[in-house]
Amino acid sequence: MEGVRNHVQVQSNVPDDQLRERLADKIRYDRVGFGIAFNAIALDVKDRVVTLGGTVRDYPSRDSAVAIAETTPGVKDIRDNIEVAPTSTFDDDLRVKLHRAICGQSSLRRYELDPQKPIRIVVENGKVTLYGVVDNAMDKPIAGVQASGGPGVFSVDNKLVVASQK
Repeated sequence: MEGVRNHVQVQSNVPDDQLRERLADKIRYDRVGFGIAFNAIALDVKDRVVTLGGTVRDYPSRDSAVAIAETTPGVKDIRDNIEVAPTSTFDDDLRVKLHRAICGQSSLRRYELDPQKPIRIVVENGKVTLYGVVDNAMDKPIAGVQASGGPGVFSVDNKLVVASQK
């Protein structure tokens, strides 16, 4: 009986920018249907070390993003700096109301259709932060106004970026 010993080690030297794009695409589409508009995950890659940051609504969202990074070829190490928002039925209700208010606005409805381009709504203890990229300069203040109008909103930090100003 003869056996084969495989001592081949695959070393992936994927450039950081390619690795960042690959991970960003996977994470943007991760957990579609589970409230991804309520997660804002930041991603950085340096020397194939992935740093994940931002805020998510729940632990499964954080764990899923970390698992994607762990299983992506070329990743050497991971730094998990993702914060999980405190559990709050008040904040959960507010997230849904804000999503309806923002995406219910006719000029902003298109951001709900593509998981690649949602307006991210992070709520922590009634404090709202908007993240994402909008197509034009008018959409940013409209989203901010829609988010400000909800009862129970204590403050709104509009961090939306206009695509032409990136």
